[in-house]
Amino acid sequence: MKQKDIALIIVIAAVSGILSLVVGHLVFAAPKDRQQKVEVVDVISTDFAAPDSKYFNSKSINPTQLIRIGETANTTPFNGISQ
Repeated sequence: MKQKDIALIIVIAAVSGILSLVVGHLVFAAPKDRQQKVEVVDVISTDFAAPDSKYFNSKSINPTQLIRIGETANTTPFNGISQ
């Protein structure tokens, strides 16, 4: 390499370094600009109000009950053999 080539590489590196610093300061926010206000939420309470008796009463259907349709003695219904 010639002396002119080395000088040109140094100048290009310096200019690109300065340009990247300027662009970096324009693109990225300063620490003072990175502060953001947030909403304050209420504390979660362990108290739970009783559910509405219109929907939850003794006459309501219990969806967790086992549903049986018809009476069968077949304990293996999917093997093709009925008892």
